[in-house]
Amino acid sequence: MKSYREEITFETPHRRDYINITEIVQKALDKSGIKEGLCLVNAMHITASVYINDDEAGLIHDYDEWLEKLAPHEPVSKYRHNTGEDNADAHMKRQIMGREVVVAVTSGKLDFGPWEQIFYGEFDGRRKKRALIKIIGE
Repeated sequence: MKSYREEITFETPHRRDYINITEIVQKALDKSGIKEGLCLVNAMHITASVYINDDEAGLIHDYDEWLEKLAPHEPVSKYRHNTGEDNADAHMKRQIMGREVVVAVTSGKLDFGPWEQIFYGEFDGRRKKRALIKIIGE
């Protein structure tokens, strides 16, 4: 069995951003040479997420509004975590959207269902962050 590891970095211009990283992950898979196996992608920060869904602007907008209703950024004073920071809401948004995804690799391609794409969700942006791509297989 072989393994391949790659880190990707982000520095989003906004507090919250949603980035389709499917092509980046597929390029890492191509570099790995692995044809059959599993691909894990995870956010390496507790205020960011990696998730799978449809790449449709209306859906991304709906997610953003829904998350902001569930864990609004302001007033920051309502969160106990916000003692010197203002990102308690980002921790909660990450918990809802998840830390990682695992995708099957078949014939050297990410083995998705219809419309599935991999996204990096940023909930406390405007600073450098990382995500990990780890691929194992043959």
